[in-house]
Amino acid sequence: MITKTNTITTESMMGLIDKMADIIIANETYFCELDSVAGDGDFGMSVAKGFKQLKKEWDDLSNDNIGSFLRDTSMIITEYCGGASGPIWGSGFRAAAKEAKGKKEVNLDELASMVEAAVEGIQKRGNSKLGDKTLLDALIPTAVALRECAAKNVELTVAMEKGAKAAREGAEKTKKMVAKRGRASYVGERSLDYPDAGAMALGVIFTEMMESIK
Repeated sequence: MITKTNTITTESMMGLIDKMADIIIANETYFCELDSVAGDGDFGMSVAKGFKQLKKEWDDLSNDNIGSFLRDTSMIITEYCGGASGPIWGSGFRAAAKEAKGKKEVNLDELASMVEAAVEGIQKRGNSKLGDKTLLDALIPTAVALRECAAKNVELTVAMEKGAKAAREGAEKTKKMVAKRGRASYVGERSLDYPDAGAMALGVIFTEMMESIK
């Protein structure tokens, strides 16, 4: 999926998001189990619903460039993912789409900017920060890892592997946090010793996406 010029093309990005959808749908039950400890237990179902719809409408999505593809993706995710997941995940995709507007391929520096934009978009929507025990505890470390790799001119696939590792490590750290946002915040100290479902989901998704392109 990564080109010889060390970039991600529109076709490659579509392949990555298609793989993301497959991973989410395959882990629907697991993600619900993660959420059952301190949430409603429907997180996996809520997110999978949006990505199942995305696959149904796949042929109608724009393939003109990465920005337009992610824009169309964000609209479906926002509308069809259930509960709070739709607005939050949709905000991330929409912000990344704006960052990639008109681009038919992106390098590592541009990918880092897209993930940073996604973080900012989600923060604007949910008013959360690092340490609140949300998916941002996985996504922010990913953005940091990609930016650090971009500054060192690391190969794109290596940087993405480091980003996936950072997401997984960030998700594991949420076990030691008390939830401050979302449904899990209602149970307070009872959320300790359990990972945030959204953060762990991103850790799983990014890890499996990287394994698929090796």
